[in-house]
Amino acid sequence: MPVPARRLDAVDTTLQDPLVGRLLDGRYRVDARIAVGGMATVYRAVDTRLDRVLALKVMHPSLAADAVFVERFIREAKSVARLAHPNVVAVFDQGAEGAYVYLAMEYVSGCTLRDVLRERGALQPRAALDILEPVLAALGAAHRAGFVHRDMKPENVLIGDDGRVKVADFGLVRSVNSATATTGAVLGTVSYLAPEQIEHGTADTRADVYACGVVLYEMLTGAKPHSGDTPGQVLYQHLNTDVPAPSAAVPGLPLELDELVAAATARNPEVRPHDAVALLALARAARAALTDAELDAVRTGPAPRSGTRARTAPA
Repeated sequence: MPVPARRLDAVDTTLQDPLVGRLLDGRYRVDARIAVGGMATVYRAVDTRLDRVLALKVMHPSLAADAVFVERFIREAKSVARLAHPNVVAVFDQGAEGAYVYLAMEYVSGCTLRDVLRERGALQPRAALDILEPVLAALGAAHRAGFVHRDMKPENVLIGDDGRVKVADFGLVRSVNSATATTGAVLGTVSYLAPEQIEHGTADTRADVYACGVVLYEMLTGAKPHSGDTPGQVLYQHLNTDVPAPSAAVPGLPLELDELVAAATARNPEVRPHDAVALLALARAARAALTDAELDAVRTGPAPRSGTRARTAPA
């Protein structure tokens, strides 16, 4: 699938960053800042030992003083390093220098799924499935290895210039068998949270399945299924309103895609596919049932927004 012109390395240089131009931990030359999130900042850097371009995810110094945040950050490195899957952004190294705690990760030259949706609006069914299937393959590997992502959204789906799709930011990953209760604040993005995450503060592999169903709906229609003026309004809809059929927003979409979204986003987790591997099987079956004309039909979804800035995986 071709990607838009805006790229991951569209760098915001309006503010001076003290790490840019610095050699971190005696090894990583920080060249540019490419994303800022609530927990960390992501930089493009060069590993001077291996002469390799990579992405450095550096925890905000204010959080690095918190042992709980540091433990979570390191857990991300260990969890993702164990996956070793072609559709997962690889983690190469983890370390610290003074107040800077960092991960050294694979650098993906391309854009995010969010950028694609902003520029294109609704995607053709084939393009949507071409993105969904490798995402599910990545999550399936995580689920079978005993981990849950818990923060699936278009910002965490990277599409390389070579067309490869990779899942990023396993910062909220938890062991499937460990307690996953959230405290203080709801983790993840409200538009993609499963009802049980909202109601009970816990999640298993089926929460990732739900989020992928929401992402699929958004790819097929160009809009999120639930909206509101406040996060609370969106959360209420997740708890009380089924995700609508994509064909209700984009007439003519095949029934098989409506059924795929409905299965993934069932409000009762017992009714959903139990993990991403099971959902991938359903997605492939849905694709096989569609004709080339149905897969490649041009749909009319909400108009894409202009003037957006591309960014890399969220921090």
